[in-house]
Amino acid sequence: MKKITKTQSGIYIVALCVCLFLLTGPGHPVRAGGQPVFPAGDSGLFPAGFQQEPLTITGKVTDTSGEPLPGVSIAIKGTFTGTITGADGTYVLKNAPEGAVLSFSFVGFKTREITLDGQTQLDVQLEEDITALSEVTINAGYYTVKDRERTGSIARVRAKELENQPVSNVLSSVQGRMAGVNITQGSGVPGGGYSIQIRGTNSLRRAGNYPMYIVDGVPVSPQTTSTYSTGIFPYTETNPLTAINPNDIESIEILKDADATAIYGSRGANGVILITTKKGKAGRKTALSINSSYGISRVANQMELMNTGQYLDMRRQAYINDGITNYPANAYDVNGTWDETRYTDWQDELIGGTATNSNIQLSLSGGSENTSFLISGSHNRQTTVFSDDFRYKTTNLSANLSHRSNDKRLTLAASGLFSDQSNNVIYEDITGQAFKLSPNAPALYNEDGSLNWENNTFTNPLAAYESTYSNDSKTFNLNLNLSYELLPSVFVKLNGGTNYQFFNEIALRPNTMYNPAFGITPANSMALKSQNQRFSYLLEPQLNYRHTFHNHELDILLGGTYQERENTGLGLLGYGFQSNALITNLAAASTVSISDDSRTEYKYAAVFGRINYQYKSRYILNLTGRRDGSSRFGPDKRFANFGAVGAAWLFSEENFLARSSWLSFGKLRGSYGITGSDLIGDYQHLDTYTVSSNSYGGSTSLYPSRLHNPYFSWEKTTKLEVALELGFLDDRVQVHTAWYRNRSGNQLVGIPLPATTGFSSIQANLPATVENKGLELELSTTPVSTRYFRWTSNFNISFPENKLVEFPGLEGSTYANQYVVGYPTSIVKVYNYEGTDPETGNYVFTDYNNDGAITSPDDNQVIEEVAINYFGGWSNQLTYKRWDFSFLFQFVDQRQKNYISSMIRPGSMFNQPVEVLDVWSQDNPDGQYMPYSSGADAQKNQLHGYFSKSTASIGDASFVRLKNVQLSYRLPVGSYLQDVRFYVQGQNLLTITDYFGVDPEFILTGFLPPLKTWAFGIQLNF
Repeated sequence: MKKITKTQSGIYIVALCVCLFLLTGPGHPVRAGGQPVFPAGDSGLFPAGFQQEPLTITGKVTDTSGEPLPGVSIAIKGTFTGTITGADGTYVLKNAPEGAVLSFSFVGFKTREITLDGQTQLDVQLEEDITALSEVTINAGYYTVKDRERTGSIARVRAKELENQPVSNVLSSVQGRMAGVNITQGSGVPGGGYSIQIRGTNSLRRAGNYPMYIVDGVPVSPQTTSTYSTGIFPYTETNPLTAINPNDIESIEILKDADATAIYGSRGANGVILITTKKGKAGRKTALSINSSYGISRVANQMELMNTGQYLDMRRQAYINDGITNYPANAYDVNGTWDETRYTDWQDELIGGTATNSNIQLSLSGGSENTSFLISGSHNRQTTVFSDDFRYKTTNLSANLSHRSNDKRLTLAASGLFSDQSNNVIYEDITGQAFKLSPNAPALYNEDGSLNWENNTFTNPLAAYESTYSNDSKTFNLNLNLSYELLPSVFVKLNGGTNYQFFNEIALRPNTMYNPAFGITPANSMALKSQNQRFSYLLEPQLNYRHTFHNHELDILLGGTYQERENTGLGLLGYGFQSNALITNLAAASTVSISDDSRTEYKYAAVFGRINYQYKSRYILNLTGRRDGSSRFGPDKRFANFGAVGAAWLFSEENFLARSSWLSFGKLRGSYGITGSDLIGDYQHLDTYTVSSNSYGGSTSLYPSRLHNPYFSWEKTTKLEVALELGFLDDRVQVHTAWYRNRSGNQLVGIPLPATTGFSSIQANLPATVENKGLELELSTTPVSTRYFRWTSNFNISFPENKLVEFPGLEGSTYANQYVVGYPTSIVKVYNYEGTDPETGNYVFTDYNNDGAITSPDDNQVIEEVAINYFGGWSNQLTYKRWDFSFLFQFVDQRQKNYISSMIRPGSMFNQPVEVLDVWSQDNPDGQYMPYSSGADAQKNQLHGYFSKSTASIGDASFVRLKNVQLSYRLPVGSYLQDVRFYVQGQNLLTITDYFGVDPEFILTGFLPPLKTWAFGIQLNF
């Protein structure tokens, strides 16, 4: 213990006496603004004889991102002289002596002390108090919980990490930022879908793995499936979050474990994604913000392909190997028809364009002490890297209103979101042709600007531009949340909302997409239209009781949910037109048929409850339960129960650690529970009939389309988690680790049936169990924190493991060649590639049954785990005065299919990667590729087929990607225009990988991968 000298004791006694005098003496009057009025020549503790002239200090207080902080307390240290900042963060402090120490303090931020050195303008930036971050409130859906007190696993990304990124869907901004959350972009074409897996895949069906999306308390559909976008969007899906401007989002919370998701019952099996939009802040004066940006995008990676000389050598050698001396008439590339000195880089020509992205947003916010509002409108316009004029446009409008009564008993929150999106793109992606066209193929255009068909020897890829796909979608989301304190500690709540989605699409296939020499006229033109509408409403009454007594805290929540959704769909096909000018009007078609006219209803009801108990704020127990009812099951299987228990121990609050100098926070938590899934189509348990396109006896006929089965029930997932959370050095270093295991059984799949039944499958429960387990690690640090410079760093890594642990009767089922017990559900069975025969150069594969032939399924016995071993991200933010710099690295270790899996046989009339130059010959007996063939050798054709489905087609697809970079500068201006923020953003800038293919993250061949983007912007705050 530090000793106190007599001199120091005297100083302390004098100081104490002065404080007692100030507290008990006559005092001083106080003027408006909280500043004491001292007699002439007197400034509080500074005597009348103080020599320096008092100063008037003005300035602005902001957080590290430059946002103004209202209500900051500013005081002259050791006195009662002070003031607070206004709604715009500005302040005026009078009677400040030279050399005095100013103290700036605000809840949740570190207090700063600055010594006056003659300055009168003093702008101050406050840093978040990391220790106070444990008090951050997390949105858990039906309730909120302090981060330090949560018992469940909830990942969170705040607006600061999402804003101003050059993306149209916020999921691109989240990639690499959350442990246990793996996100893959579905296409580089704007408006495409996303694949998101929260702690793996629980279902054997793709659609059975969709998470639940909730926007401001209202559930929205996890995806919109289009009818005609097969050629441009993989899986023909769009994501609901494309309807929200990323700059309008306040935070994203993802619920992962049973404790966090079981309160959502059947809808939480695959995790829950909570989107909270920005709201106005009470007490702030009206503020206007204008944000505009412009971005350019290009294909991030290109493959190195053969040049003309290499390609022609390959082609000629292929004919020699096949014993063909006279080139066929259709071998235009080598028989002299095409210019053999010509070279075109088709990657640059077809997908090497520059896409643009322009965005403008206006937001108006403000409020009084009890009321706040925010209105935001934005417009975004994007083009593609394809050379034609394709565009994706979105217009968004959002509004939020919050009000609290004077007695604080009634609170109301309302939010509305409207989005109008239109997308016009090519009907079929031409990315695949960019890698396969002969490098000496003819020019795309004739001298007069028309498409070049090179005397009918060339299939012009730009003819695909004549065939287009477009969609128009409108989304309206409305939420109303009411809360009233009926009795002390008793709150009655009502959450309600509606969601409306309209999706209209049209695909045009005019005759101009074909070579004019074929003589195809508009009588062969075709137009396809589809229209889908989805409307749902939600009502959730709730009763909440909160009470604290002595060392005990109790929070009880009871509620119910009723949701009803209606889908309508109409599909039309028009064929044969007098002119393509009328192709968009199906009334002008000579033949019109209806491909779909449907209406379905889905009803869902549930009751739920939560009991949260705390003792001494260190022992926490959380119980949740839900009983669900779904119209997707038969009458006897319609209801099911789900629930979870979660517990946490804040051991850092124990007496033996309370005064620890190294451990600032410590929590051990765990959870166990059951969630479920009803993610199947409507009416699957009923006999259904479909209207036939053929008539019988002149009358409309029906045919059975589904078999009756009222006995299948809920897919259920059992979740277990144990986690440890630690904070060191006043929480400047935080470490969170979690181990989880999820087991999903009662799989809802279509059981294959013999063809003699007339049906391919029947909906039922498959007695298979899928297990997902893994380890997650998150590390947050603040390596440097000084007056002007701050560096924060966040790292996360996840080690997922997926396995099929049980499948009775698998060997005798139709799934025998698709799944293996003890292996991931993403496996592929392939042939074992042994290399090339040293004598002939032909591919050699292992003949497992020793019958002298390579056949399936006897010889494709090698099990390749096409899966992720680990993934994560490393983000950093550096702030220096008004400069802000951040970057994010995303990394994935995985094995995936490579380019060989879709490679066309080397030697045919298609270009190849330069790797194919490593071909077997007597001079190169170790060559990887079989001698080229033009296609005339049946044996080589067959061997190449085996090769593309062998171990050679599976390889390392690991990568490290510089996902995002941002640099911004905030320039203060004046009283009306508070500041101007300039920023530059980069997305998908650099990828380090050994993957053999275009993009290791996006392995779907023939579709445009995610683009590299640079964006420049300016934000004006009034």
